[in-house]
Amino acid sequence: LKCSLVLLGLLVAAQAAFDSINKDLVISSCDRTIDLSSQLVKMQHKMVLENKGSGAVKSFLFSIASSLKDKVSFIEAKVGDTYLRISETKVQSDLDKAFWKLELKNSLNAGKTVTVNVEVVLGGALEMFPAAITQKEKQLARFIGNLYTFQPYPVTTQSTTVHLANSNVESYTKTVKPASLSESTISYGPYTNIAAFTEQDMVVHGENNAPMLVVTKLERVIELSMWGNIAVEETIDVAHKGAQLKGSFSRYEYQREQSGVSSVKNFKTLLPASSRDVYYRDDIGNISTSHMKVMDDAVELDLRPRFPLFGGWKTHYVIGYNVPSYEYLYYSGSQHVLNMRLVDHIFDDMLVEDTEVRVILPEGVANVELSTPYPMTRGEDAKHYTYLDTSGRTVVSFSTNKMLTENHIQDFQIGFTYTHSSMVNEPLLLVSAFFLLFLASIIYVRLDFSIS
Repeated sequence: LKCSLVLLGLLVAAQAAFDSINKDLVISSCDRTIDLSSQLVKMQHKMVLENKGSGAVKSFLFSIASSLKDKVSFIEAKVGDTYLRISETKVQSDLDKAFWKLELKNSLNAGKTVTVNVEVVLGGALEMFPAAITQKEKQLARFIGNLYTFQPYPVTTQSTTVHLANSNVESYTKTVKPASLSESTISYGPYTNIAAFTEQDMVVHGENNAPMLVVTKLERVIELSMWGNIAVEETIDVAHKGAQLKGSFSRYEYQREQSGVSSVKNFKTLLPASSRDVYYRDDIGNISTSHMKVMDDAVELDLRPRFPLFGGWKTHYVIGYNVPSYEYLYYSGSQHVLNMRLVDHIFDDMLVEDTEVRVILPEGVANVELSTPYPMTRGEDAKHYTYLDTSGRTVVSFSTNKMLTENHIQDFQIGFTYTHSSMVNEPLLLVSAFFLLFLASIIYVRLDFSIS
């Protein structure tokens, strides 16, 4: 009997973890915009949600085509200027589909409507076609998506606008009318009375020479000193995920004919405005062709690798700088909170595949707590030893293999307890060492080792 009750309880808990599709909700209109001008596919949905039931609705579900669910890097929703709480969820009747639960701030009463704006950013959704090109050829990219918005509710009216990188379009889906092309914009619709989860392939193939740079590995080390400084160092592996270079590379043709339009010569990185002592190097040494521009709100670094990056090529470099700790460290008594960006702006339309952050705290901290703006995996705390350390400094590490974009440039917090009197331990240790050295020297010079 006890086993039966336990199984029943587990079954009820499992069912409670699933959400259901509310049959009373209807999307009366949906205007969708798809931006294909960079390596990131940015989708904007302006939906008017209508409650045709008799009771109030507090939340609703949002979905995306099954072929794109693994490409979703970022999703955000708001009503007016109010951001909605979003969480991934599952529907037991449609386990093969991706769902997000969006919670409304104010309940949607029966017969009422609300306008919701949902932004979705896809990473790696563009296919290079052809996959390899010569140095003189232009890069073509293909996007395969759903012609209709893939939602769990029926849509009364829908239209889609696709923005391209330029007006050179090889082909696009024309089978479903109306569909029109005007320079670098494709317009689909309006379409009416679209059933829930309606699928129809939409293929857009055109020229896109935007930088297809992807950070395959980002290692970010932040070392906090209680003496007023924070040292930041990033080790970055960058790969060009565009169409691979077919054949050999000719430096002569590259400079003479301005070929290689899809290659990347340089890119701009933004650092905090208070950054100082900035350095940029690779395995060979310092790269002196970089340029730094100090602006009011940031420090702009124009980074130029030792060679242009073509499709399939990679580069590895290290960038570091110092910032004052008073801008990021807050305390009350012995309680401290470090509030810093988890990632910085590496380049425009960036995509980071694997991220690891390590924070080196001062020696003697206790009660360390970590808070991240989105889910990350925290590793075991380690020890880091440097000058005059005895017990070692606590290292907090956390990582994610979820694709990060500029939308993920958000702050994390680390709280800890640190007694300010501990700051004198290392100076006292140094003073004691020198005192013993001088004392030994005094005793040594006063002893007489001669044989009389």
